[in-house]
Amino acid sequence: MKVDPYKNIAKFYDRLFEPLNRGLRALGMKMLPPEEGMQILDVGCGTGIHLQLYQRAGCIISGIDLSPSMLLVARNRLGDSANLCLGDASKMPYQDKRFDLIIMSTVLHEMPPGVRDAVIDESKRTCKQDGRILLIDFHPGPIQPLKGWINKTIILMAEIAAGRKHFKNYRDFINRQGLASLISTHRLLVVQEKIVAGGNVVLYLLSL
Repeated sequence: MKVDPYKNIAKFYDRLFEPLNRGLRALGMKMLPPEEGMQILDVGCGTGIHLQLYQRAGCIISGIDLSPSMLLVARNRLGDSANLCLGDASKMPYQDKRFDLIIMSTVLHEMPPGVRDAVIDESKRTCKQDGRILLIDFHPGPIQPLKGWINKTIILMAEIAAGRKHFKNYRDFINRQGLASLISTHRLLVVQEKIVAGGNVVLYLLSL
C-alpha cells in the first residue's frame, strides 16, 4: 500500500498555503478567462480549491490526484458534480482531446524526470486541438535582488521540509531549467508567459 505523504496535512493545507497560491490562481484565470461549459482538468488537483473557481464560472470540472486525503477534501468542497479521480497522471483515464484547459499548478517539480515527461504527454493527448495547457511552477531565475532572494529562501525551506525525495525532485527540476525545458522538449507553443515572485515562479499558457 502506497504511503500518502499528505495524510497529516490535507485538512490544514489550504490554511498554510492559500495566501501564497491565491495570487497565482488569479493570474492564471486572467491569462485564459473561464467560460461556461468549458471542460477543465486539474492535474494534481489537491484540495480542489483551484477547480472551485472554475466550477463557480460554470465550467465542467475534473481532477486527478495520487493523495486520497487531498481528494477527500476536494470531494467535500466540490460536491458530486466534480469528476475527481484517484490515480496516476502519467496514465490518465480520460479520452483523447477531451479538455479545453488542463492545469498543472506547482505539481511538476514534485515528480521524477520520467514521470514529468509522461504527464506532459498525457496532457497533450487529452487536450483538445484548440485547447490550452496552463503550467504554474517554480522558475530557475534569474532571481531579483532582495524580494526574489527572500522568496527563494522561503521556497527552499518549504521544499526541504517536504522530505528528501520531494527536495531531490525539486532540485532536479530547477537544474533542468524547469518548465522551459519541458515546453521545448515536448514542442508546446507559448501563448503567454508571466514571471512573478522576484523570478521564482512562472506561469505559461500553452497551445499544442
